[in-house]
Amino acid sequence: MTKAIVIEKTDETQSVSLRDIDLPPLAEGEVAVDVAYSTLNYKDALALTGAAPVVRSFPMVPGIDLAGIVRESLHPDYAPGDRVVLNGWSVGEKYWGGLGARAHLRGEWLVPLPEGISMRQAMAIGTAGYTAMLCVMALEANGVTPESGEVVVTGASGGVGSVAIALLAAKGYTVAAVTGRESEAEYLKSLGASSIVAREELSGKPRALNKERWAGAIDVVGSTVLANLISMMKYHGTVAACGLAGGMDLPSSVAPFILRGVTLAGVDSVMCPRPRRIKAWQRLARDLDMAKLESMVVEVALKDVIATAPKFLEGQVRGRIVVPVAPELG
Repeated sequence: MTKAIVIEKTDETQSVSLRDIDLPPLAEGEVAVDVAYSTLNYKDALALTGAAPVVRSFPMVPGIDLAGIVRESLHPDYAPGDRVVLNGWSVGEKYWGGLGARAHLRGEWLVPLPEGISMRQAMAIGTAGYTAMLCVMALEANGVTPESGEVVVTGASGGVGSVAIALLAAKGYTVAAVTGRESEAEYLKSLGASSIVAREELSGKPRALNKERWAGAIDVVGSTVLANLISMMKYHGTVAACGLAGGMDLPSSVAPFILRGVTLAGVDSVMCPRPRRIKAWQRLARDLDMAKLESMVVEVALKDVIATAPKFLEGQVRGRIVVPVAPELG
């Protein structure tokens, strides 16, 4: 038996509780992980509240992230005592996830935790920070350098945005942070943002082409905001798009792509190939200022996660929510 948050559904009624569950026996290729820390992400909040049909089978243990220690392994790459981290792979949607004391996972989903990152720091980074690193790598791959010009980050006070700002600033980029809350300006500047952009500037009806403004962008919003960003990119600029908090539509034009050579780079963190995941985590260990990371963290006990989820969707949460499950593990 292990304690976990469980989402259940009967007909159209969803219930969520923290209770003891039985995990199935390990199958060949699986690894049993004692969870030290997990997180509460946007997708987890959607699942816990039922605000969107994220969960694809019931009952479900949510939690798209976890960091912990291998207890038992039927996979050749892992042995008891190994420190590991997991992000994505539809865990918390199709497969039982990290908001519980123990998880049984496919070995190929796991990444060895790099030296220099504690398990708590790994979850302070989490899927949000790992996605931010993938976005930075996408900008770099398309030739966006600190000398290219200013880079803009939307959803700046959220998990992806906060880590993206810190990563970009550490690499010497000039960063503009987009937020709808003036009260977050000092926090964003403490992470490395040089300027603050009001969300309203990107909320109007998009034009085919707007005045060239930014060399690069990291966007978590989609829809109208993304369309406006694309129209404001400098010649050969790149937008790394990794979210759809504002919607799945894209009311844009081909003009920025064929007249300015703009690149729209999609960034997927869920099914990202393992070698790229490992590279992203190694980069995070090297490039991320852990003091700045700590300033983003809010800890929420496992027993309080269910009550916190609605606040996340209402935009009342800043940075990263870390859930200590068994912090004594290290």
